[in-house]
Amino acid sequence: MTKPIAIAIHGGAGTILKSMLTPELEAEYTLALNEAVSAGYKILKQGGTSLDAVQASVVSLENCYLFNAGKGAVFNSIGKHEMDASIMEGQFLKAGAVSSVQNIKNPVVLARAVMDQSEHVFLTANGAMEFAKARTIETAPDDYFFVQHRYDQWQSVKDTDHYNLDHVAEPTDKKFGTVGAVALDSLGNLAAATSTGGMTNKKYGRVGDSPIIGAGTYANNSTCAISCTGHGELFIRRVVAYDISCLMEYKGLSLKQACDVVVYDKLVKIEGEGGLIALDTAGNIELPFNSEGMYRASVNTQGKVFVGIYK
Repeated sequence: MTKPIAIAIHGGAGTILKSMLTPELEAEYTLALNEAVSAGYKILKQGGTSLDAVQASVVSLENCYLFNAGKGAVFNSIGKHEMDASIMEGQFLKAGAVSSVQNIKNPVVLARAVMDQSEHVFLTANGAMEFAKARTIETAPDDYFFVQHRYDQWQSVKDTDHYNLDHVAEPTDKKFGTVGAVALDSLGNLAAATSTGGMTNKKYGRVGDSPIIGAGTYANNSTCAISCTGHGELFIRRVVAYDISCLMEYKGLSLKQACDVVVYDKLVKIEGEGGLIALDTAGNIELPFNSEGMYRASVNTQGKVFVGIYK
């Protein structure tokens, strides 16, 4: 029997106010979110896997300059783009992740290759790049990743010890975010994927929660699929994605109850700002965030499309 299908995506959470976005920019974000959620949903509708669906949605977001992933990735302290990504499936708990990779057009594709074509879960920096080269993963030159607004953002903090998060209040044209997707396919399998350029002006090979299984990404058919966005350090410390799964598995909480506890209580207590997208095997979708806004979209089990930006 064919089971229900559903998908949700995010493009970052933060101080996103209606007063900060021009109607043109709001329309551009809405279109980009619509296109990305549709890319994944189309695969699910054709009987494809949740893994292929989350990858397709994240690739769509990585290819859009509006978001801090792939093409729109931020500049680090030496003016380079260092990207992180992860992907996980809920049936066998297989996962793949990469961090601190450069010139990879779609980091989520590389994370998927690590999962499918290696014995490992997590590859970093030069090792991940060597793996990508051996598997002819598509690369792109530095100028492909150059976005003027991102460059200006870096210029304002370079040569200082300051760094910018996706969700810090700043001029509208500099509003970008980590991206992610969660999906449920017709076989009842869950999957999640997350991709990011990290923090503007980040140093020392900093890695956030996005590529860390259990922190920024998690999928388990017994519970849920999660992709996070926000202050990575605090999401790592709270092991956010896995914590939601645990509250469902061990405490018997519903998806909504588990999300509410983590996002509105546990994270708030340690000043962890951000949000996440969540999906369970019944097709329930939750899109909680404790910031002013979160770029998000979903298609529920009835095929109804939702796109949101503000609270």
